[in-house]
Amino acid sequence: MPTIEETIPDHLVDAAEAARAWFSTDQGSEFKLTGIVDPTESGDGPLQLILCGTQAGQEVCLRERFDVRSGAGGFEVAHVADPPPVFGSVAPLLDPPEGERAGWLDETIARHAFTVILFYRGFW
Repeated sequence: MPTIEETIPDHLVDAAEAARAWFSTDQGSEFKLTGIVDPTESGDGPLQLILCGTQAGQEVCLRERFDVRSGAGGFEVAHVADPPPVFGSVAPLLDPPEGERAGWLDETIARHAFTVILFYRGFW
């Protein structure tokens, strides 16, 4: 079962930040690094990051994969396309639900005396 960690391990911080900066530039919008998928396996393959930001005027959180290599002038980053879906794949469990909003919880708690939170799909 894949694990999602909010804290990026120290040995991956620089590579993850390079991927975040590259993705923000590529998308033309600032994204925040909010998590990493299977950080213990990330040293052996692409980094799978959870990035939240604004696209088309809406707040979104995306799971994206990056190939990050250390080069002479810093990091070289390439976006890795998702593999084709496989029957029984756990990939849908890693995607944030439709309409995920960064900051929604803080805003909702501030407006109401009582808030019920229902966790769906295990991670979000």
